[in-house]
Amino acid sequence: MGYNFFTSVLILFFSFTAPVKHNATKIVTPVTTALSETESVYTAIKLHSATMPAFECFAKAIKGYTKLKQEGKIKKDYLTVIDFSLSSTEKRLWIIDMESQKVIFNTLVAHGRNSGDEYANAFSNANSSNQSSLGFYATGEIYNGKHGQSLKLDGLENGINSNARSRGVVMHAADYVSETFAKQHHRIGRSQGCPALPVGLTKEIVNLLKGKSCLFIYHPTQNYFAKSRLAS
Repeated sequence: MGYNFFTSVLILFFSFTAPVKHNATKIVTPVTTALSETESVYTAIKLHSATMPAFECFAKAIKGYTKLKQEGKIKKDYLTVIDFSLSSTEKRLWIIDMESQKVIFNTLVAHGRNSGDEYANAFSNANSSNQSSLGFYATGEIYNGKHGQSLKLDGLENGINSNARSRGVVMHAADYVSETFAKQHHRIGRSQGCPALPVGLTKEIVNLLKGKSCLFIYHPTQNYFAKSRLAS
């Protein structure tokens, strides 16, 4: 009887004092997941590239690029990013091959003459404004104009850059987009609103990007982000 009594007491003691294991579940919000994925892509591209746009700029670009890919509005795996918060003397255009995850071009690019001097700080979708327009574009077809081979652009954001084609906003070559001009004038030359490129690179770039690749022109102005469904 004594043996059974103490055995019962021991069994009861260990049943009350044994640790209870709880399986902790980590709650991951969609925003956290999306940010982690963007950071992973950014890090992977940075590993294979000498230079990259700032993360904040890239994060906005990849957000819109992904949406436009899903909607079928862009077809190619090239993402072109222009950061107009930087000085025009800096190489502020990047062309990223999203398939190989590598920057394949990094070069100078002009902004509109009424957008600012060395820095762009004013943007417009209006005809004859001679200002740059922010936001997402799909590249169109090549044509031969007064600047040689040029690339037409279609603005994809209503009220922000939707007049790009009617305004004649295109990618074209310009001799004022050069390091020599920048050294002489402490800025590069300005366009009538076009993202003009160095003469020596334009032909190769426009032939690479033609036919529905994605272009994103960035500036940290809250007025744009309040209106954009693609970057917000």
